[in-house]
Amino acid sequence: VQLQASGGGLVQAGGSLRLSCTASGFDLDLYAIGWFRRAPGKEREGVSCMSNSDDRTTFHADSVRGRFAISRDNSKNTVYLQMNNLKPEDTAVYYCATKCGPPIRGFNNVRGRWSDRWGQGTLVTVSS
Repeated sequence: VQLQASGGGLVQAGGSLRLSCTASGFDLDLYAIGWFRRAPGKEREGVSCMSNSDDRTTFHADSVRGRFAISRDNSKNTVYLQMNNLKPEDTAVYYCATKCGPPIRGFNNVRGRWSDRWGQGTLVTVSS
């Protein structure tokens, strides 16, 4: 039972990346899902979240709204984070989890099962 995050890399400012988070051993569609990040020297923060597959409401931190999009593919038991117009301040290790968190406004309204299950992290580096 685990989450596997992938898709990080080095990209120039203004570029795009898509992160993937694949679940094994459980049905991800029943769960709330969130992407978090931890930048060097900073606390971990919520980036984007999505309610379970019956709802699919999305939530984003103010810092990424309009640039990042979260989506699900139930056939692959996978959630994606499409990141566009990346900025150097987006540089961080990104984690997926079956929960949501601050500073996303309304994160407690994310519907679905919650658990403290985390992927291993994938590094995103945005050069200026």
